[in-house]
Amino acid sequence: QVQLVESGGGLVQPGGSLGLSCAASGMIFSIAVMGWYRQAPGKQRELVAGITGGGSTNYANSVKGRFTISRDNRKNTVYLQMNSLKPEDTAVYYCNGFYSKRDYWGQGTQVTVSS
Repeated sequence: QVQLVESGGGLVQPGGSLGLSCAASGMIFSIAVMGWYRQAPGKQRELVAGITGGGSTNYANSVKGRFTISRDNRKNTVYLQMNSLKPEDTAVYYCNGFYSKRDYWGQGTQVTVSS
C-alpha cells in the first residue's frame, strides 16, 4: 500500500533554515502530485507547496520566496527547503501525495520556530 514517511522536523531559531523530506512507497511516484501541508494549533490544515510529476510548482503566498519544494523521482522523495523561518511557520507539516484519484498522507513532523 501507499506509504509516505516524513523526516527532518525540529526546533529552529527565527531566521534559520530547515529541510524536510518525504519518502514514498507503494506508488508510481513519477506521476503522483506531491505536496506539503501544515497545521498550526487551532487552525485548519493549509497547503504550503505542491509539485507535479513534471516539476511544476505552486506555493502559498505566505511562503513564496522562502520555501522551495523539489522532488527526486529516482529516489521517490519530495523535499521542502525552508529558509528565513518565522515563528508563524510553527506547525505540524504533512506530506501529501495525490495518486490514483486518492489523497495519501504522512504521519506529520513538527516544525517549531522559536528563540
